[in-house]
Amino acid sequence: MRFGLIVLVMLLMSGCTALVVGGAAVGGYQLGKDEREPAVVAADSAITTKIKGKYVADSVVSVFNISVRTYEGVVTLTGTVASYVVRDQAGRIARGTRGVAVVNNQIVVEK
Repeated sequence: MRFGLIVLVMLLMSGCTALVVGGAAVGGYQLGKDEREPAVVAADSAITTKIKGKYVADSVVSVFNISVRTYEGVVTLTGTVASYVVRDQAGRIARGTRGVAVVNNQIVVEK
């Protein structure tokens, strides 16, 4: 009984090792392709997440129509919206987010 339990634990642990190592390899690969420092990548990701969270909470802006990308504090907004009110509101929200240096608002208004 004890031997079976040991074998089971070893099999489970071997699967976890591959998962952990594989996950770390993917993260390292992404960071390896990016010339930004890891702290800058993390800060940019946090900015993007904050902006998207604000969009979800906003009654005017729909997060599903707007893409947010952040690179070294420069936020680029793309997508399509139904009015200039929504476009301008999305830009204001992004500019009002801590850590944002510049907002490049490329949102297209489709009528």
